[in-house]
Amino acid sequence: MSPESVFPALEALLPRVQKPIQYVGGEVNAVVADWDAAQVRWALMYPDAYEVGAPNQGVQILYEVLNEAEGVLAERTYAVWPDLEALMREHGVPQFTVDSHRPVGAFDVFGLSFSTELGYTNMLTALDLAGVPILARDRVDGHPLVVAGGHAAFNPEPIADFIDAAVLGDGEEAVLRISEIVGEWKSAGEPGGREQLLANIAASGVAYVPAFYDVEYLEDGRIRRVIPARSGIPWRVAKHTVMDLDEWPYPKAPLVPLAETVHERMSVEIFRGCTRGCRFCQAGMITRPVRERSKVGIAEMVDRGLAATGYEEVGLLSLSSADHSEIAEVTTYLADCYEDSQTSLSLPSTRVDAFNIDLANELSRNGRRSGLTFAPEGGSERMRRVINKQVTEDDLIRTVATAYGAGWRQVKLYFMCGLPTETDEDVLQIARLAREVIRVGREVSGRRDIRCTVSIGGFVPKPHTPFQWAAQLDHESTDARLAKLRDSIRTDREYGKSIGFRYHDGKPGIIEGLLSRGDRRVGRVIRTAWERGARFDGWSEHFDFDRWAQAASDALSDESVDLDWFTTRERQHAEVLPWDHLDSGLDREWLWQDWQDANDEVGVEDCRWHPCSDCGVCDQLGTEIQVGPTDLGLPEIRVSALA
Repeated sequence: MSPESVFPALEALLPRVQKPIQYVGGEVNAVVADWDAAQVRWALMYPDAYEVGAPNQGVQILYEVLNEAEGVLAERTYAVWPDLEALMREHGVPQFTVDSHRPVGAFDVFGLSFSTELGYTNMLTALDLAGVPILARDRVDGHPLVVAGGHAAFNPEPIADFIDAAVLGDGEEAVLRISEIVGEWKSAGEPGGREQLLANIAASGVAYVPAFYDVEYLEDGRIRRVIPARSGIPWRVAKHTVMDLDEWPYPKAPLVPLAETVHERMSVEIFRGCTRGCRFCQAGMITRPVRERSKVGIAEMVDRGLAATGYEEVGLLSLSSADHSEIAEVTTYLADCYEDSQTSLSLPSTRVDAFNIDLANELSRNGRRSGLTFAPEGGSERMRRVINKQVTEDDLIRTVATAYGAGWRQVKLYFMCGLPTETDEDVLQIARLAREVIRVGREVSGRRDIRCTVSIGGFVPKPHTPFQWAAQLDHESTDARLAKLRDSIRTDREYGKSIGFRYHDGKPGIIEGLLSRGDRRVGRVIRTAWERGARFDGWSEHFDFDRWAQAASDALSDESVDLDWFTTRERQHAEVLPWDHLDSGLDREWLWQDWQDANDEVGVEDCRWHPCSDCGVCDQLGTEIQVGPTDLGLPEIRVSALA
């Protein structure tokens, strides 16, 4: 029978919390399916606040894919703010979905998409509020399966105690396969109970089930090996790769939130993957190979999505959207289609060497001209060679000069601090570069109202990248370098006032590093921090470094490892890494060689346009790079129909 909605009890609490509208549901294009008509029921969570989670593309895609499948339904849930959490505990209101306000604990599968590891404590809050045991080993028949996905699932070991399974890579086909396995098990009368269901999932290879793997440690704290704990379980679990994006044109009807969110636009993913080879970039490494959506597929998704939502901005998304081989044709066509409408196009971020003024003009043809964002990442030429960001200072200056000369007034530059081999002087080069950007901007534009914002993020080594072996810079050194950079900018009388400076201190990055490269022992740290109040760790106003540091000290007190061991220690080639049994397709020896090349400041070319570098993805996973030109032409422009 369908579980009762908790909304009557929830509604009485909403006048007592901030932003109550984020909990009421009812968005345009939301789905409330017939509970009794479905055999397999998913509760999907982006473990952050509604305003961050609602526009998330990954959750929206899976939400539609599942709800289109016969006998399957999916609803959404998000992290509740501490004010509502306290009231829910006081009044016995469980974690709920926003679509029908059904209890999350009543669903068959609780799926969480982690874009960042800092959402782990929000998962524990949701489990606890849902009445689902925090530890997977304590769950019994009737509890939902807890399945993690997203980029952080490529090293799920820190949350291995809390999840039942983890899906690596693209989720579209994987969630349908899991639904099929769950449905078959239920139809057969649930033989063997929960453990047999997990065994079926593990044996299929569709997901990694941590409970069926044993981890052995050496005396010095390093991992000796990770092995299957029972027969029939694969030694390595491989990621999923969707090879034809045109067959998966999701979301077809994007959600239109009732509350304000971080992205007020309709987004279309124009390709997946990146082969630029930036050594710090986990997203680029784990999503290989590049798979472009055809220009016709993009145009159809934009047309359908705008008709279904009424949005006035379309974001053309990917890791580097201007790298789409047919981006000029796509943007020109879309700009023609919507020239007489209020619809604008945007690329969230543009590579310095992929920017051209024709593309920028097409994106701003309707008169909207916002600032441009570029990401040199490293302040010096040397650092850009280390990270394989093959952009020279001349490239950057030429690009911003073109932009300023064409009428742009604001440019944002993104850099990182704490990169391997970095020195103070490398970071101070960021100030010099920003000054040169302003100088050139004033020169080519003939104006003095030119602005450049420098944004700094702390480097965190990530699994499945060449920097997975690197030592992370301690937070004191990070803060000291940032202070020197800030002073260098602010004391410049000629250009300082034209340069904005935004940065985060080094402490959150250390905790992210612990969670990114940790093993199963880190689960105790997560639970201890959560029990002491850790919530919304990705939000500066909620993050508490001292709480995490003390939790690590206490939870690891009987171990030979500590917070520094997991973060500021460089790994050696022979060391077994916590994620080595999880296959992203990247050859470990290739990653190691690229790490050596980084230290030698040797670059690797983009294999889309240069010979294969033998990273292993295509050979090991049976995939291939898919780029245009596509044979299909774009349809005749029908402005009246599309505008």
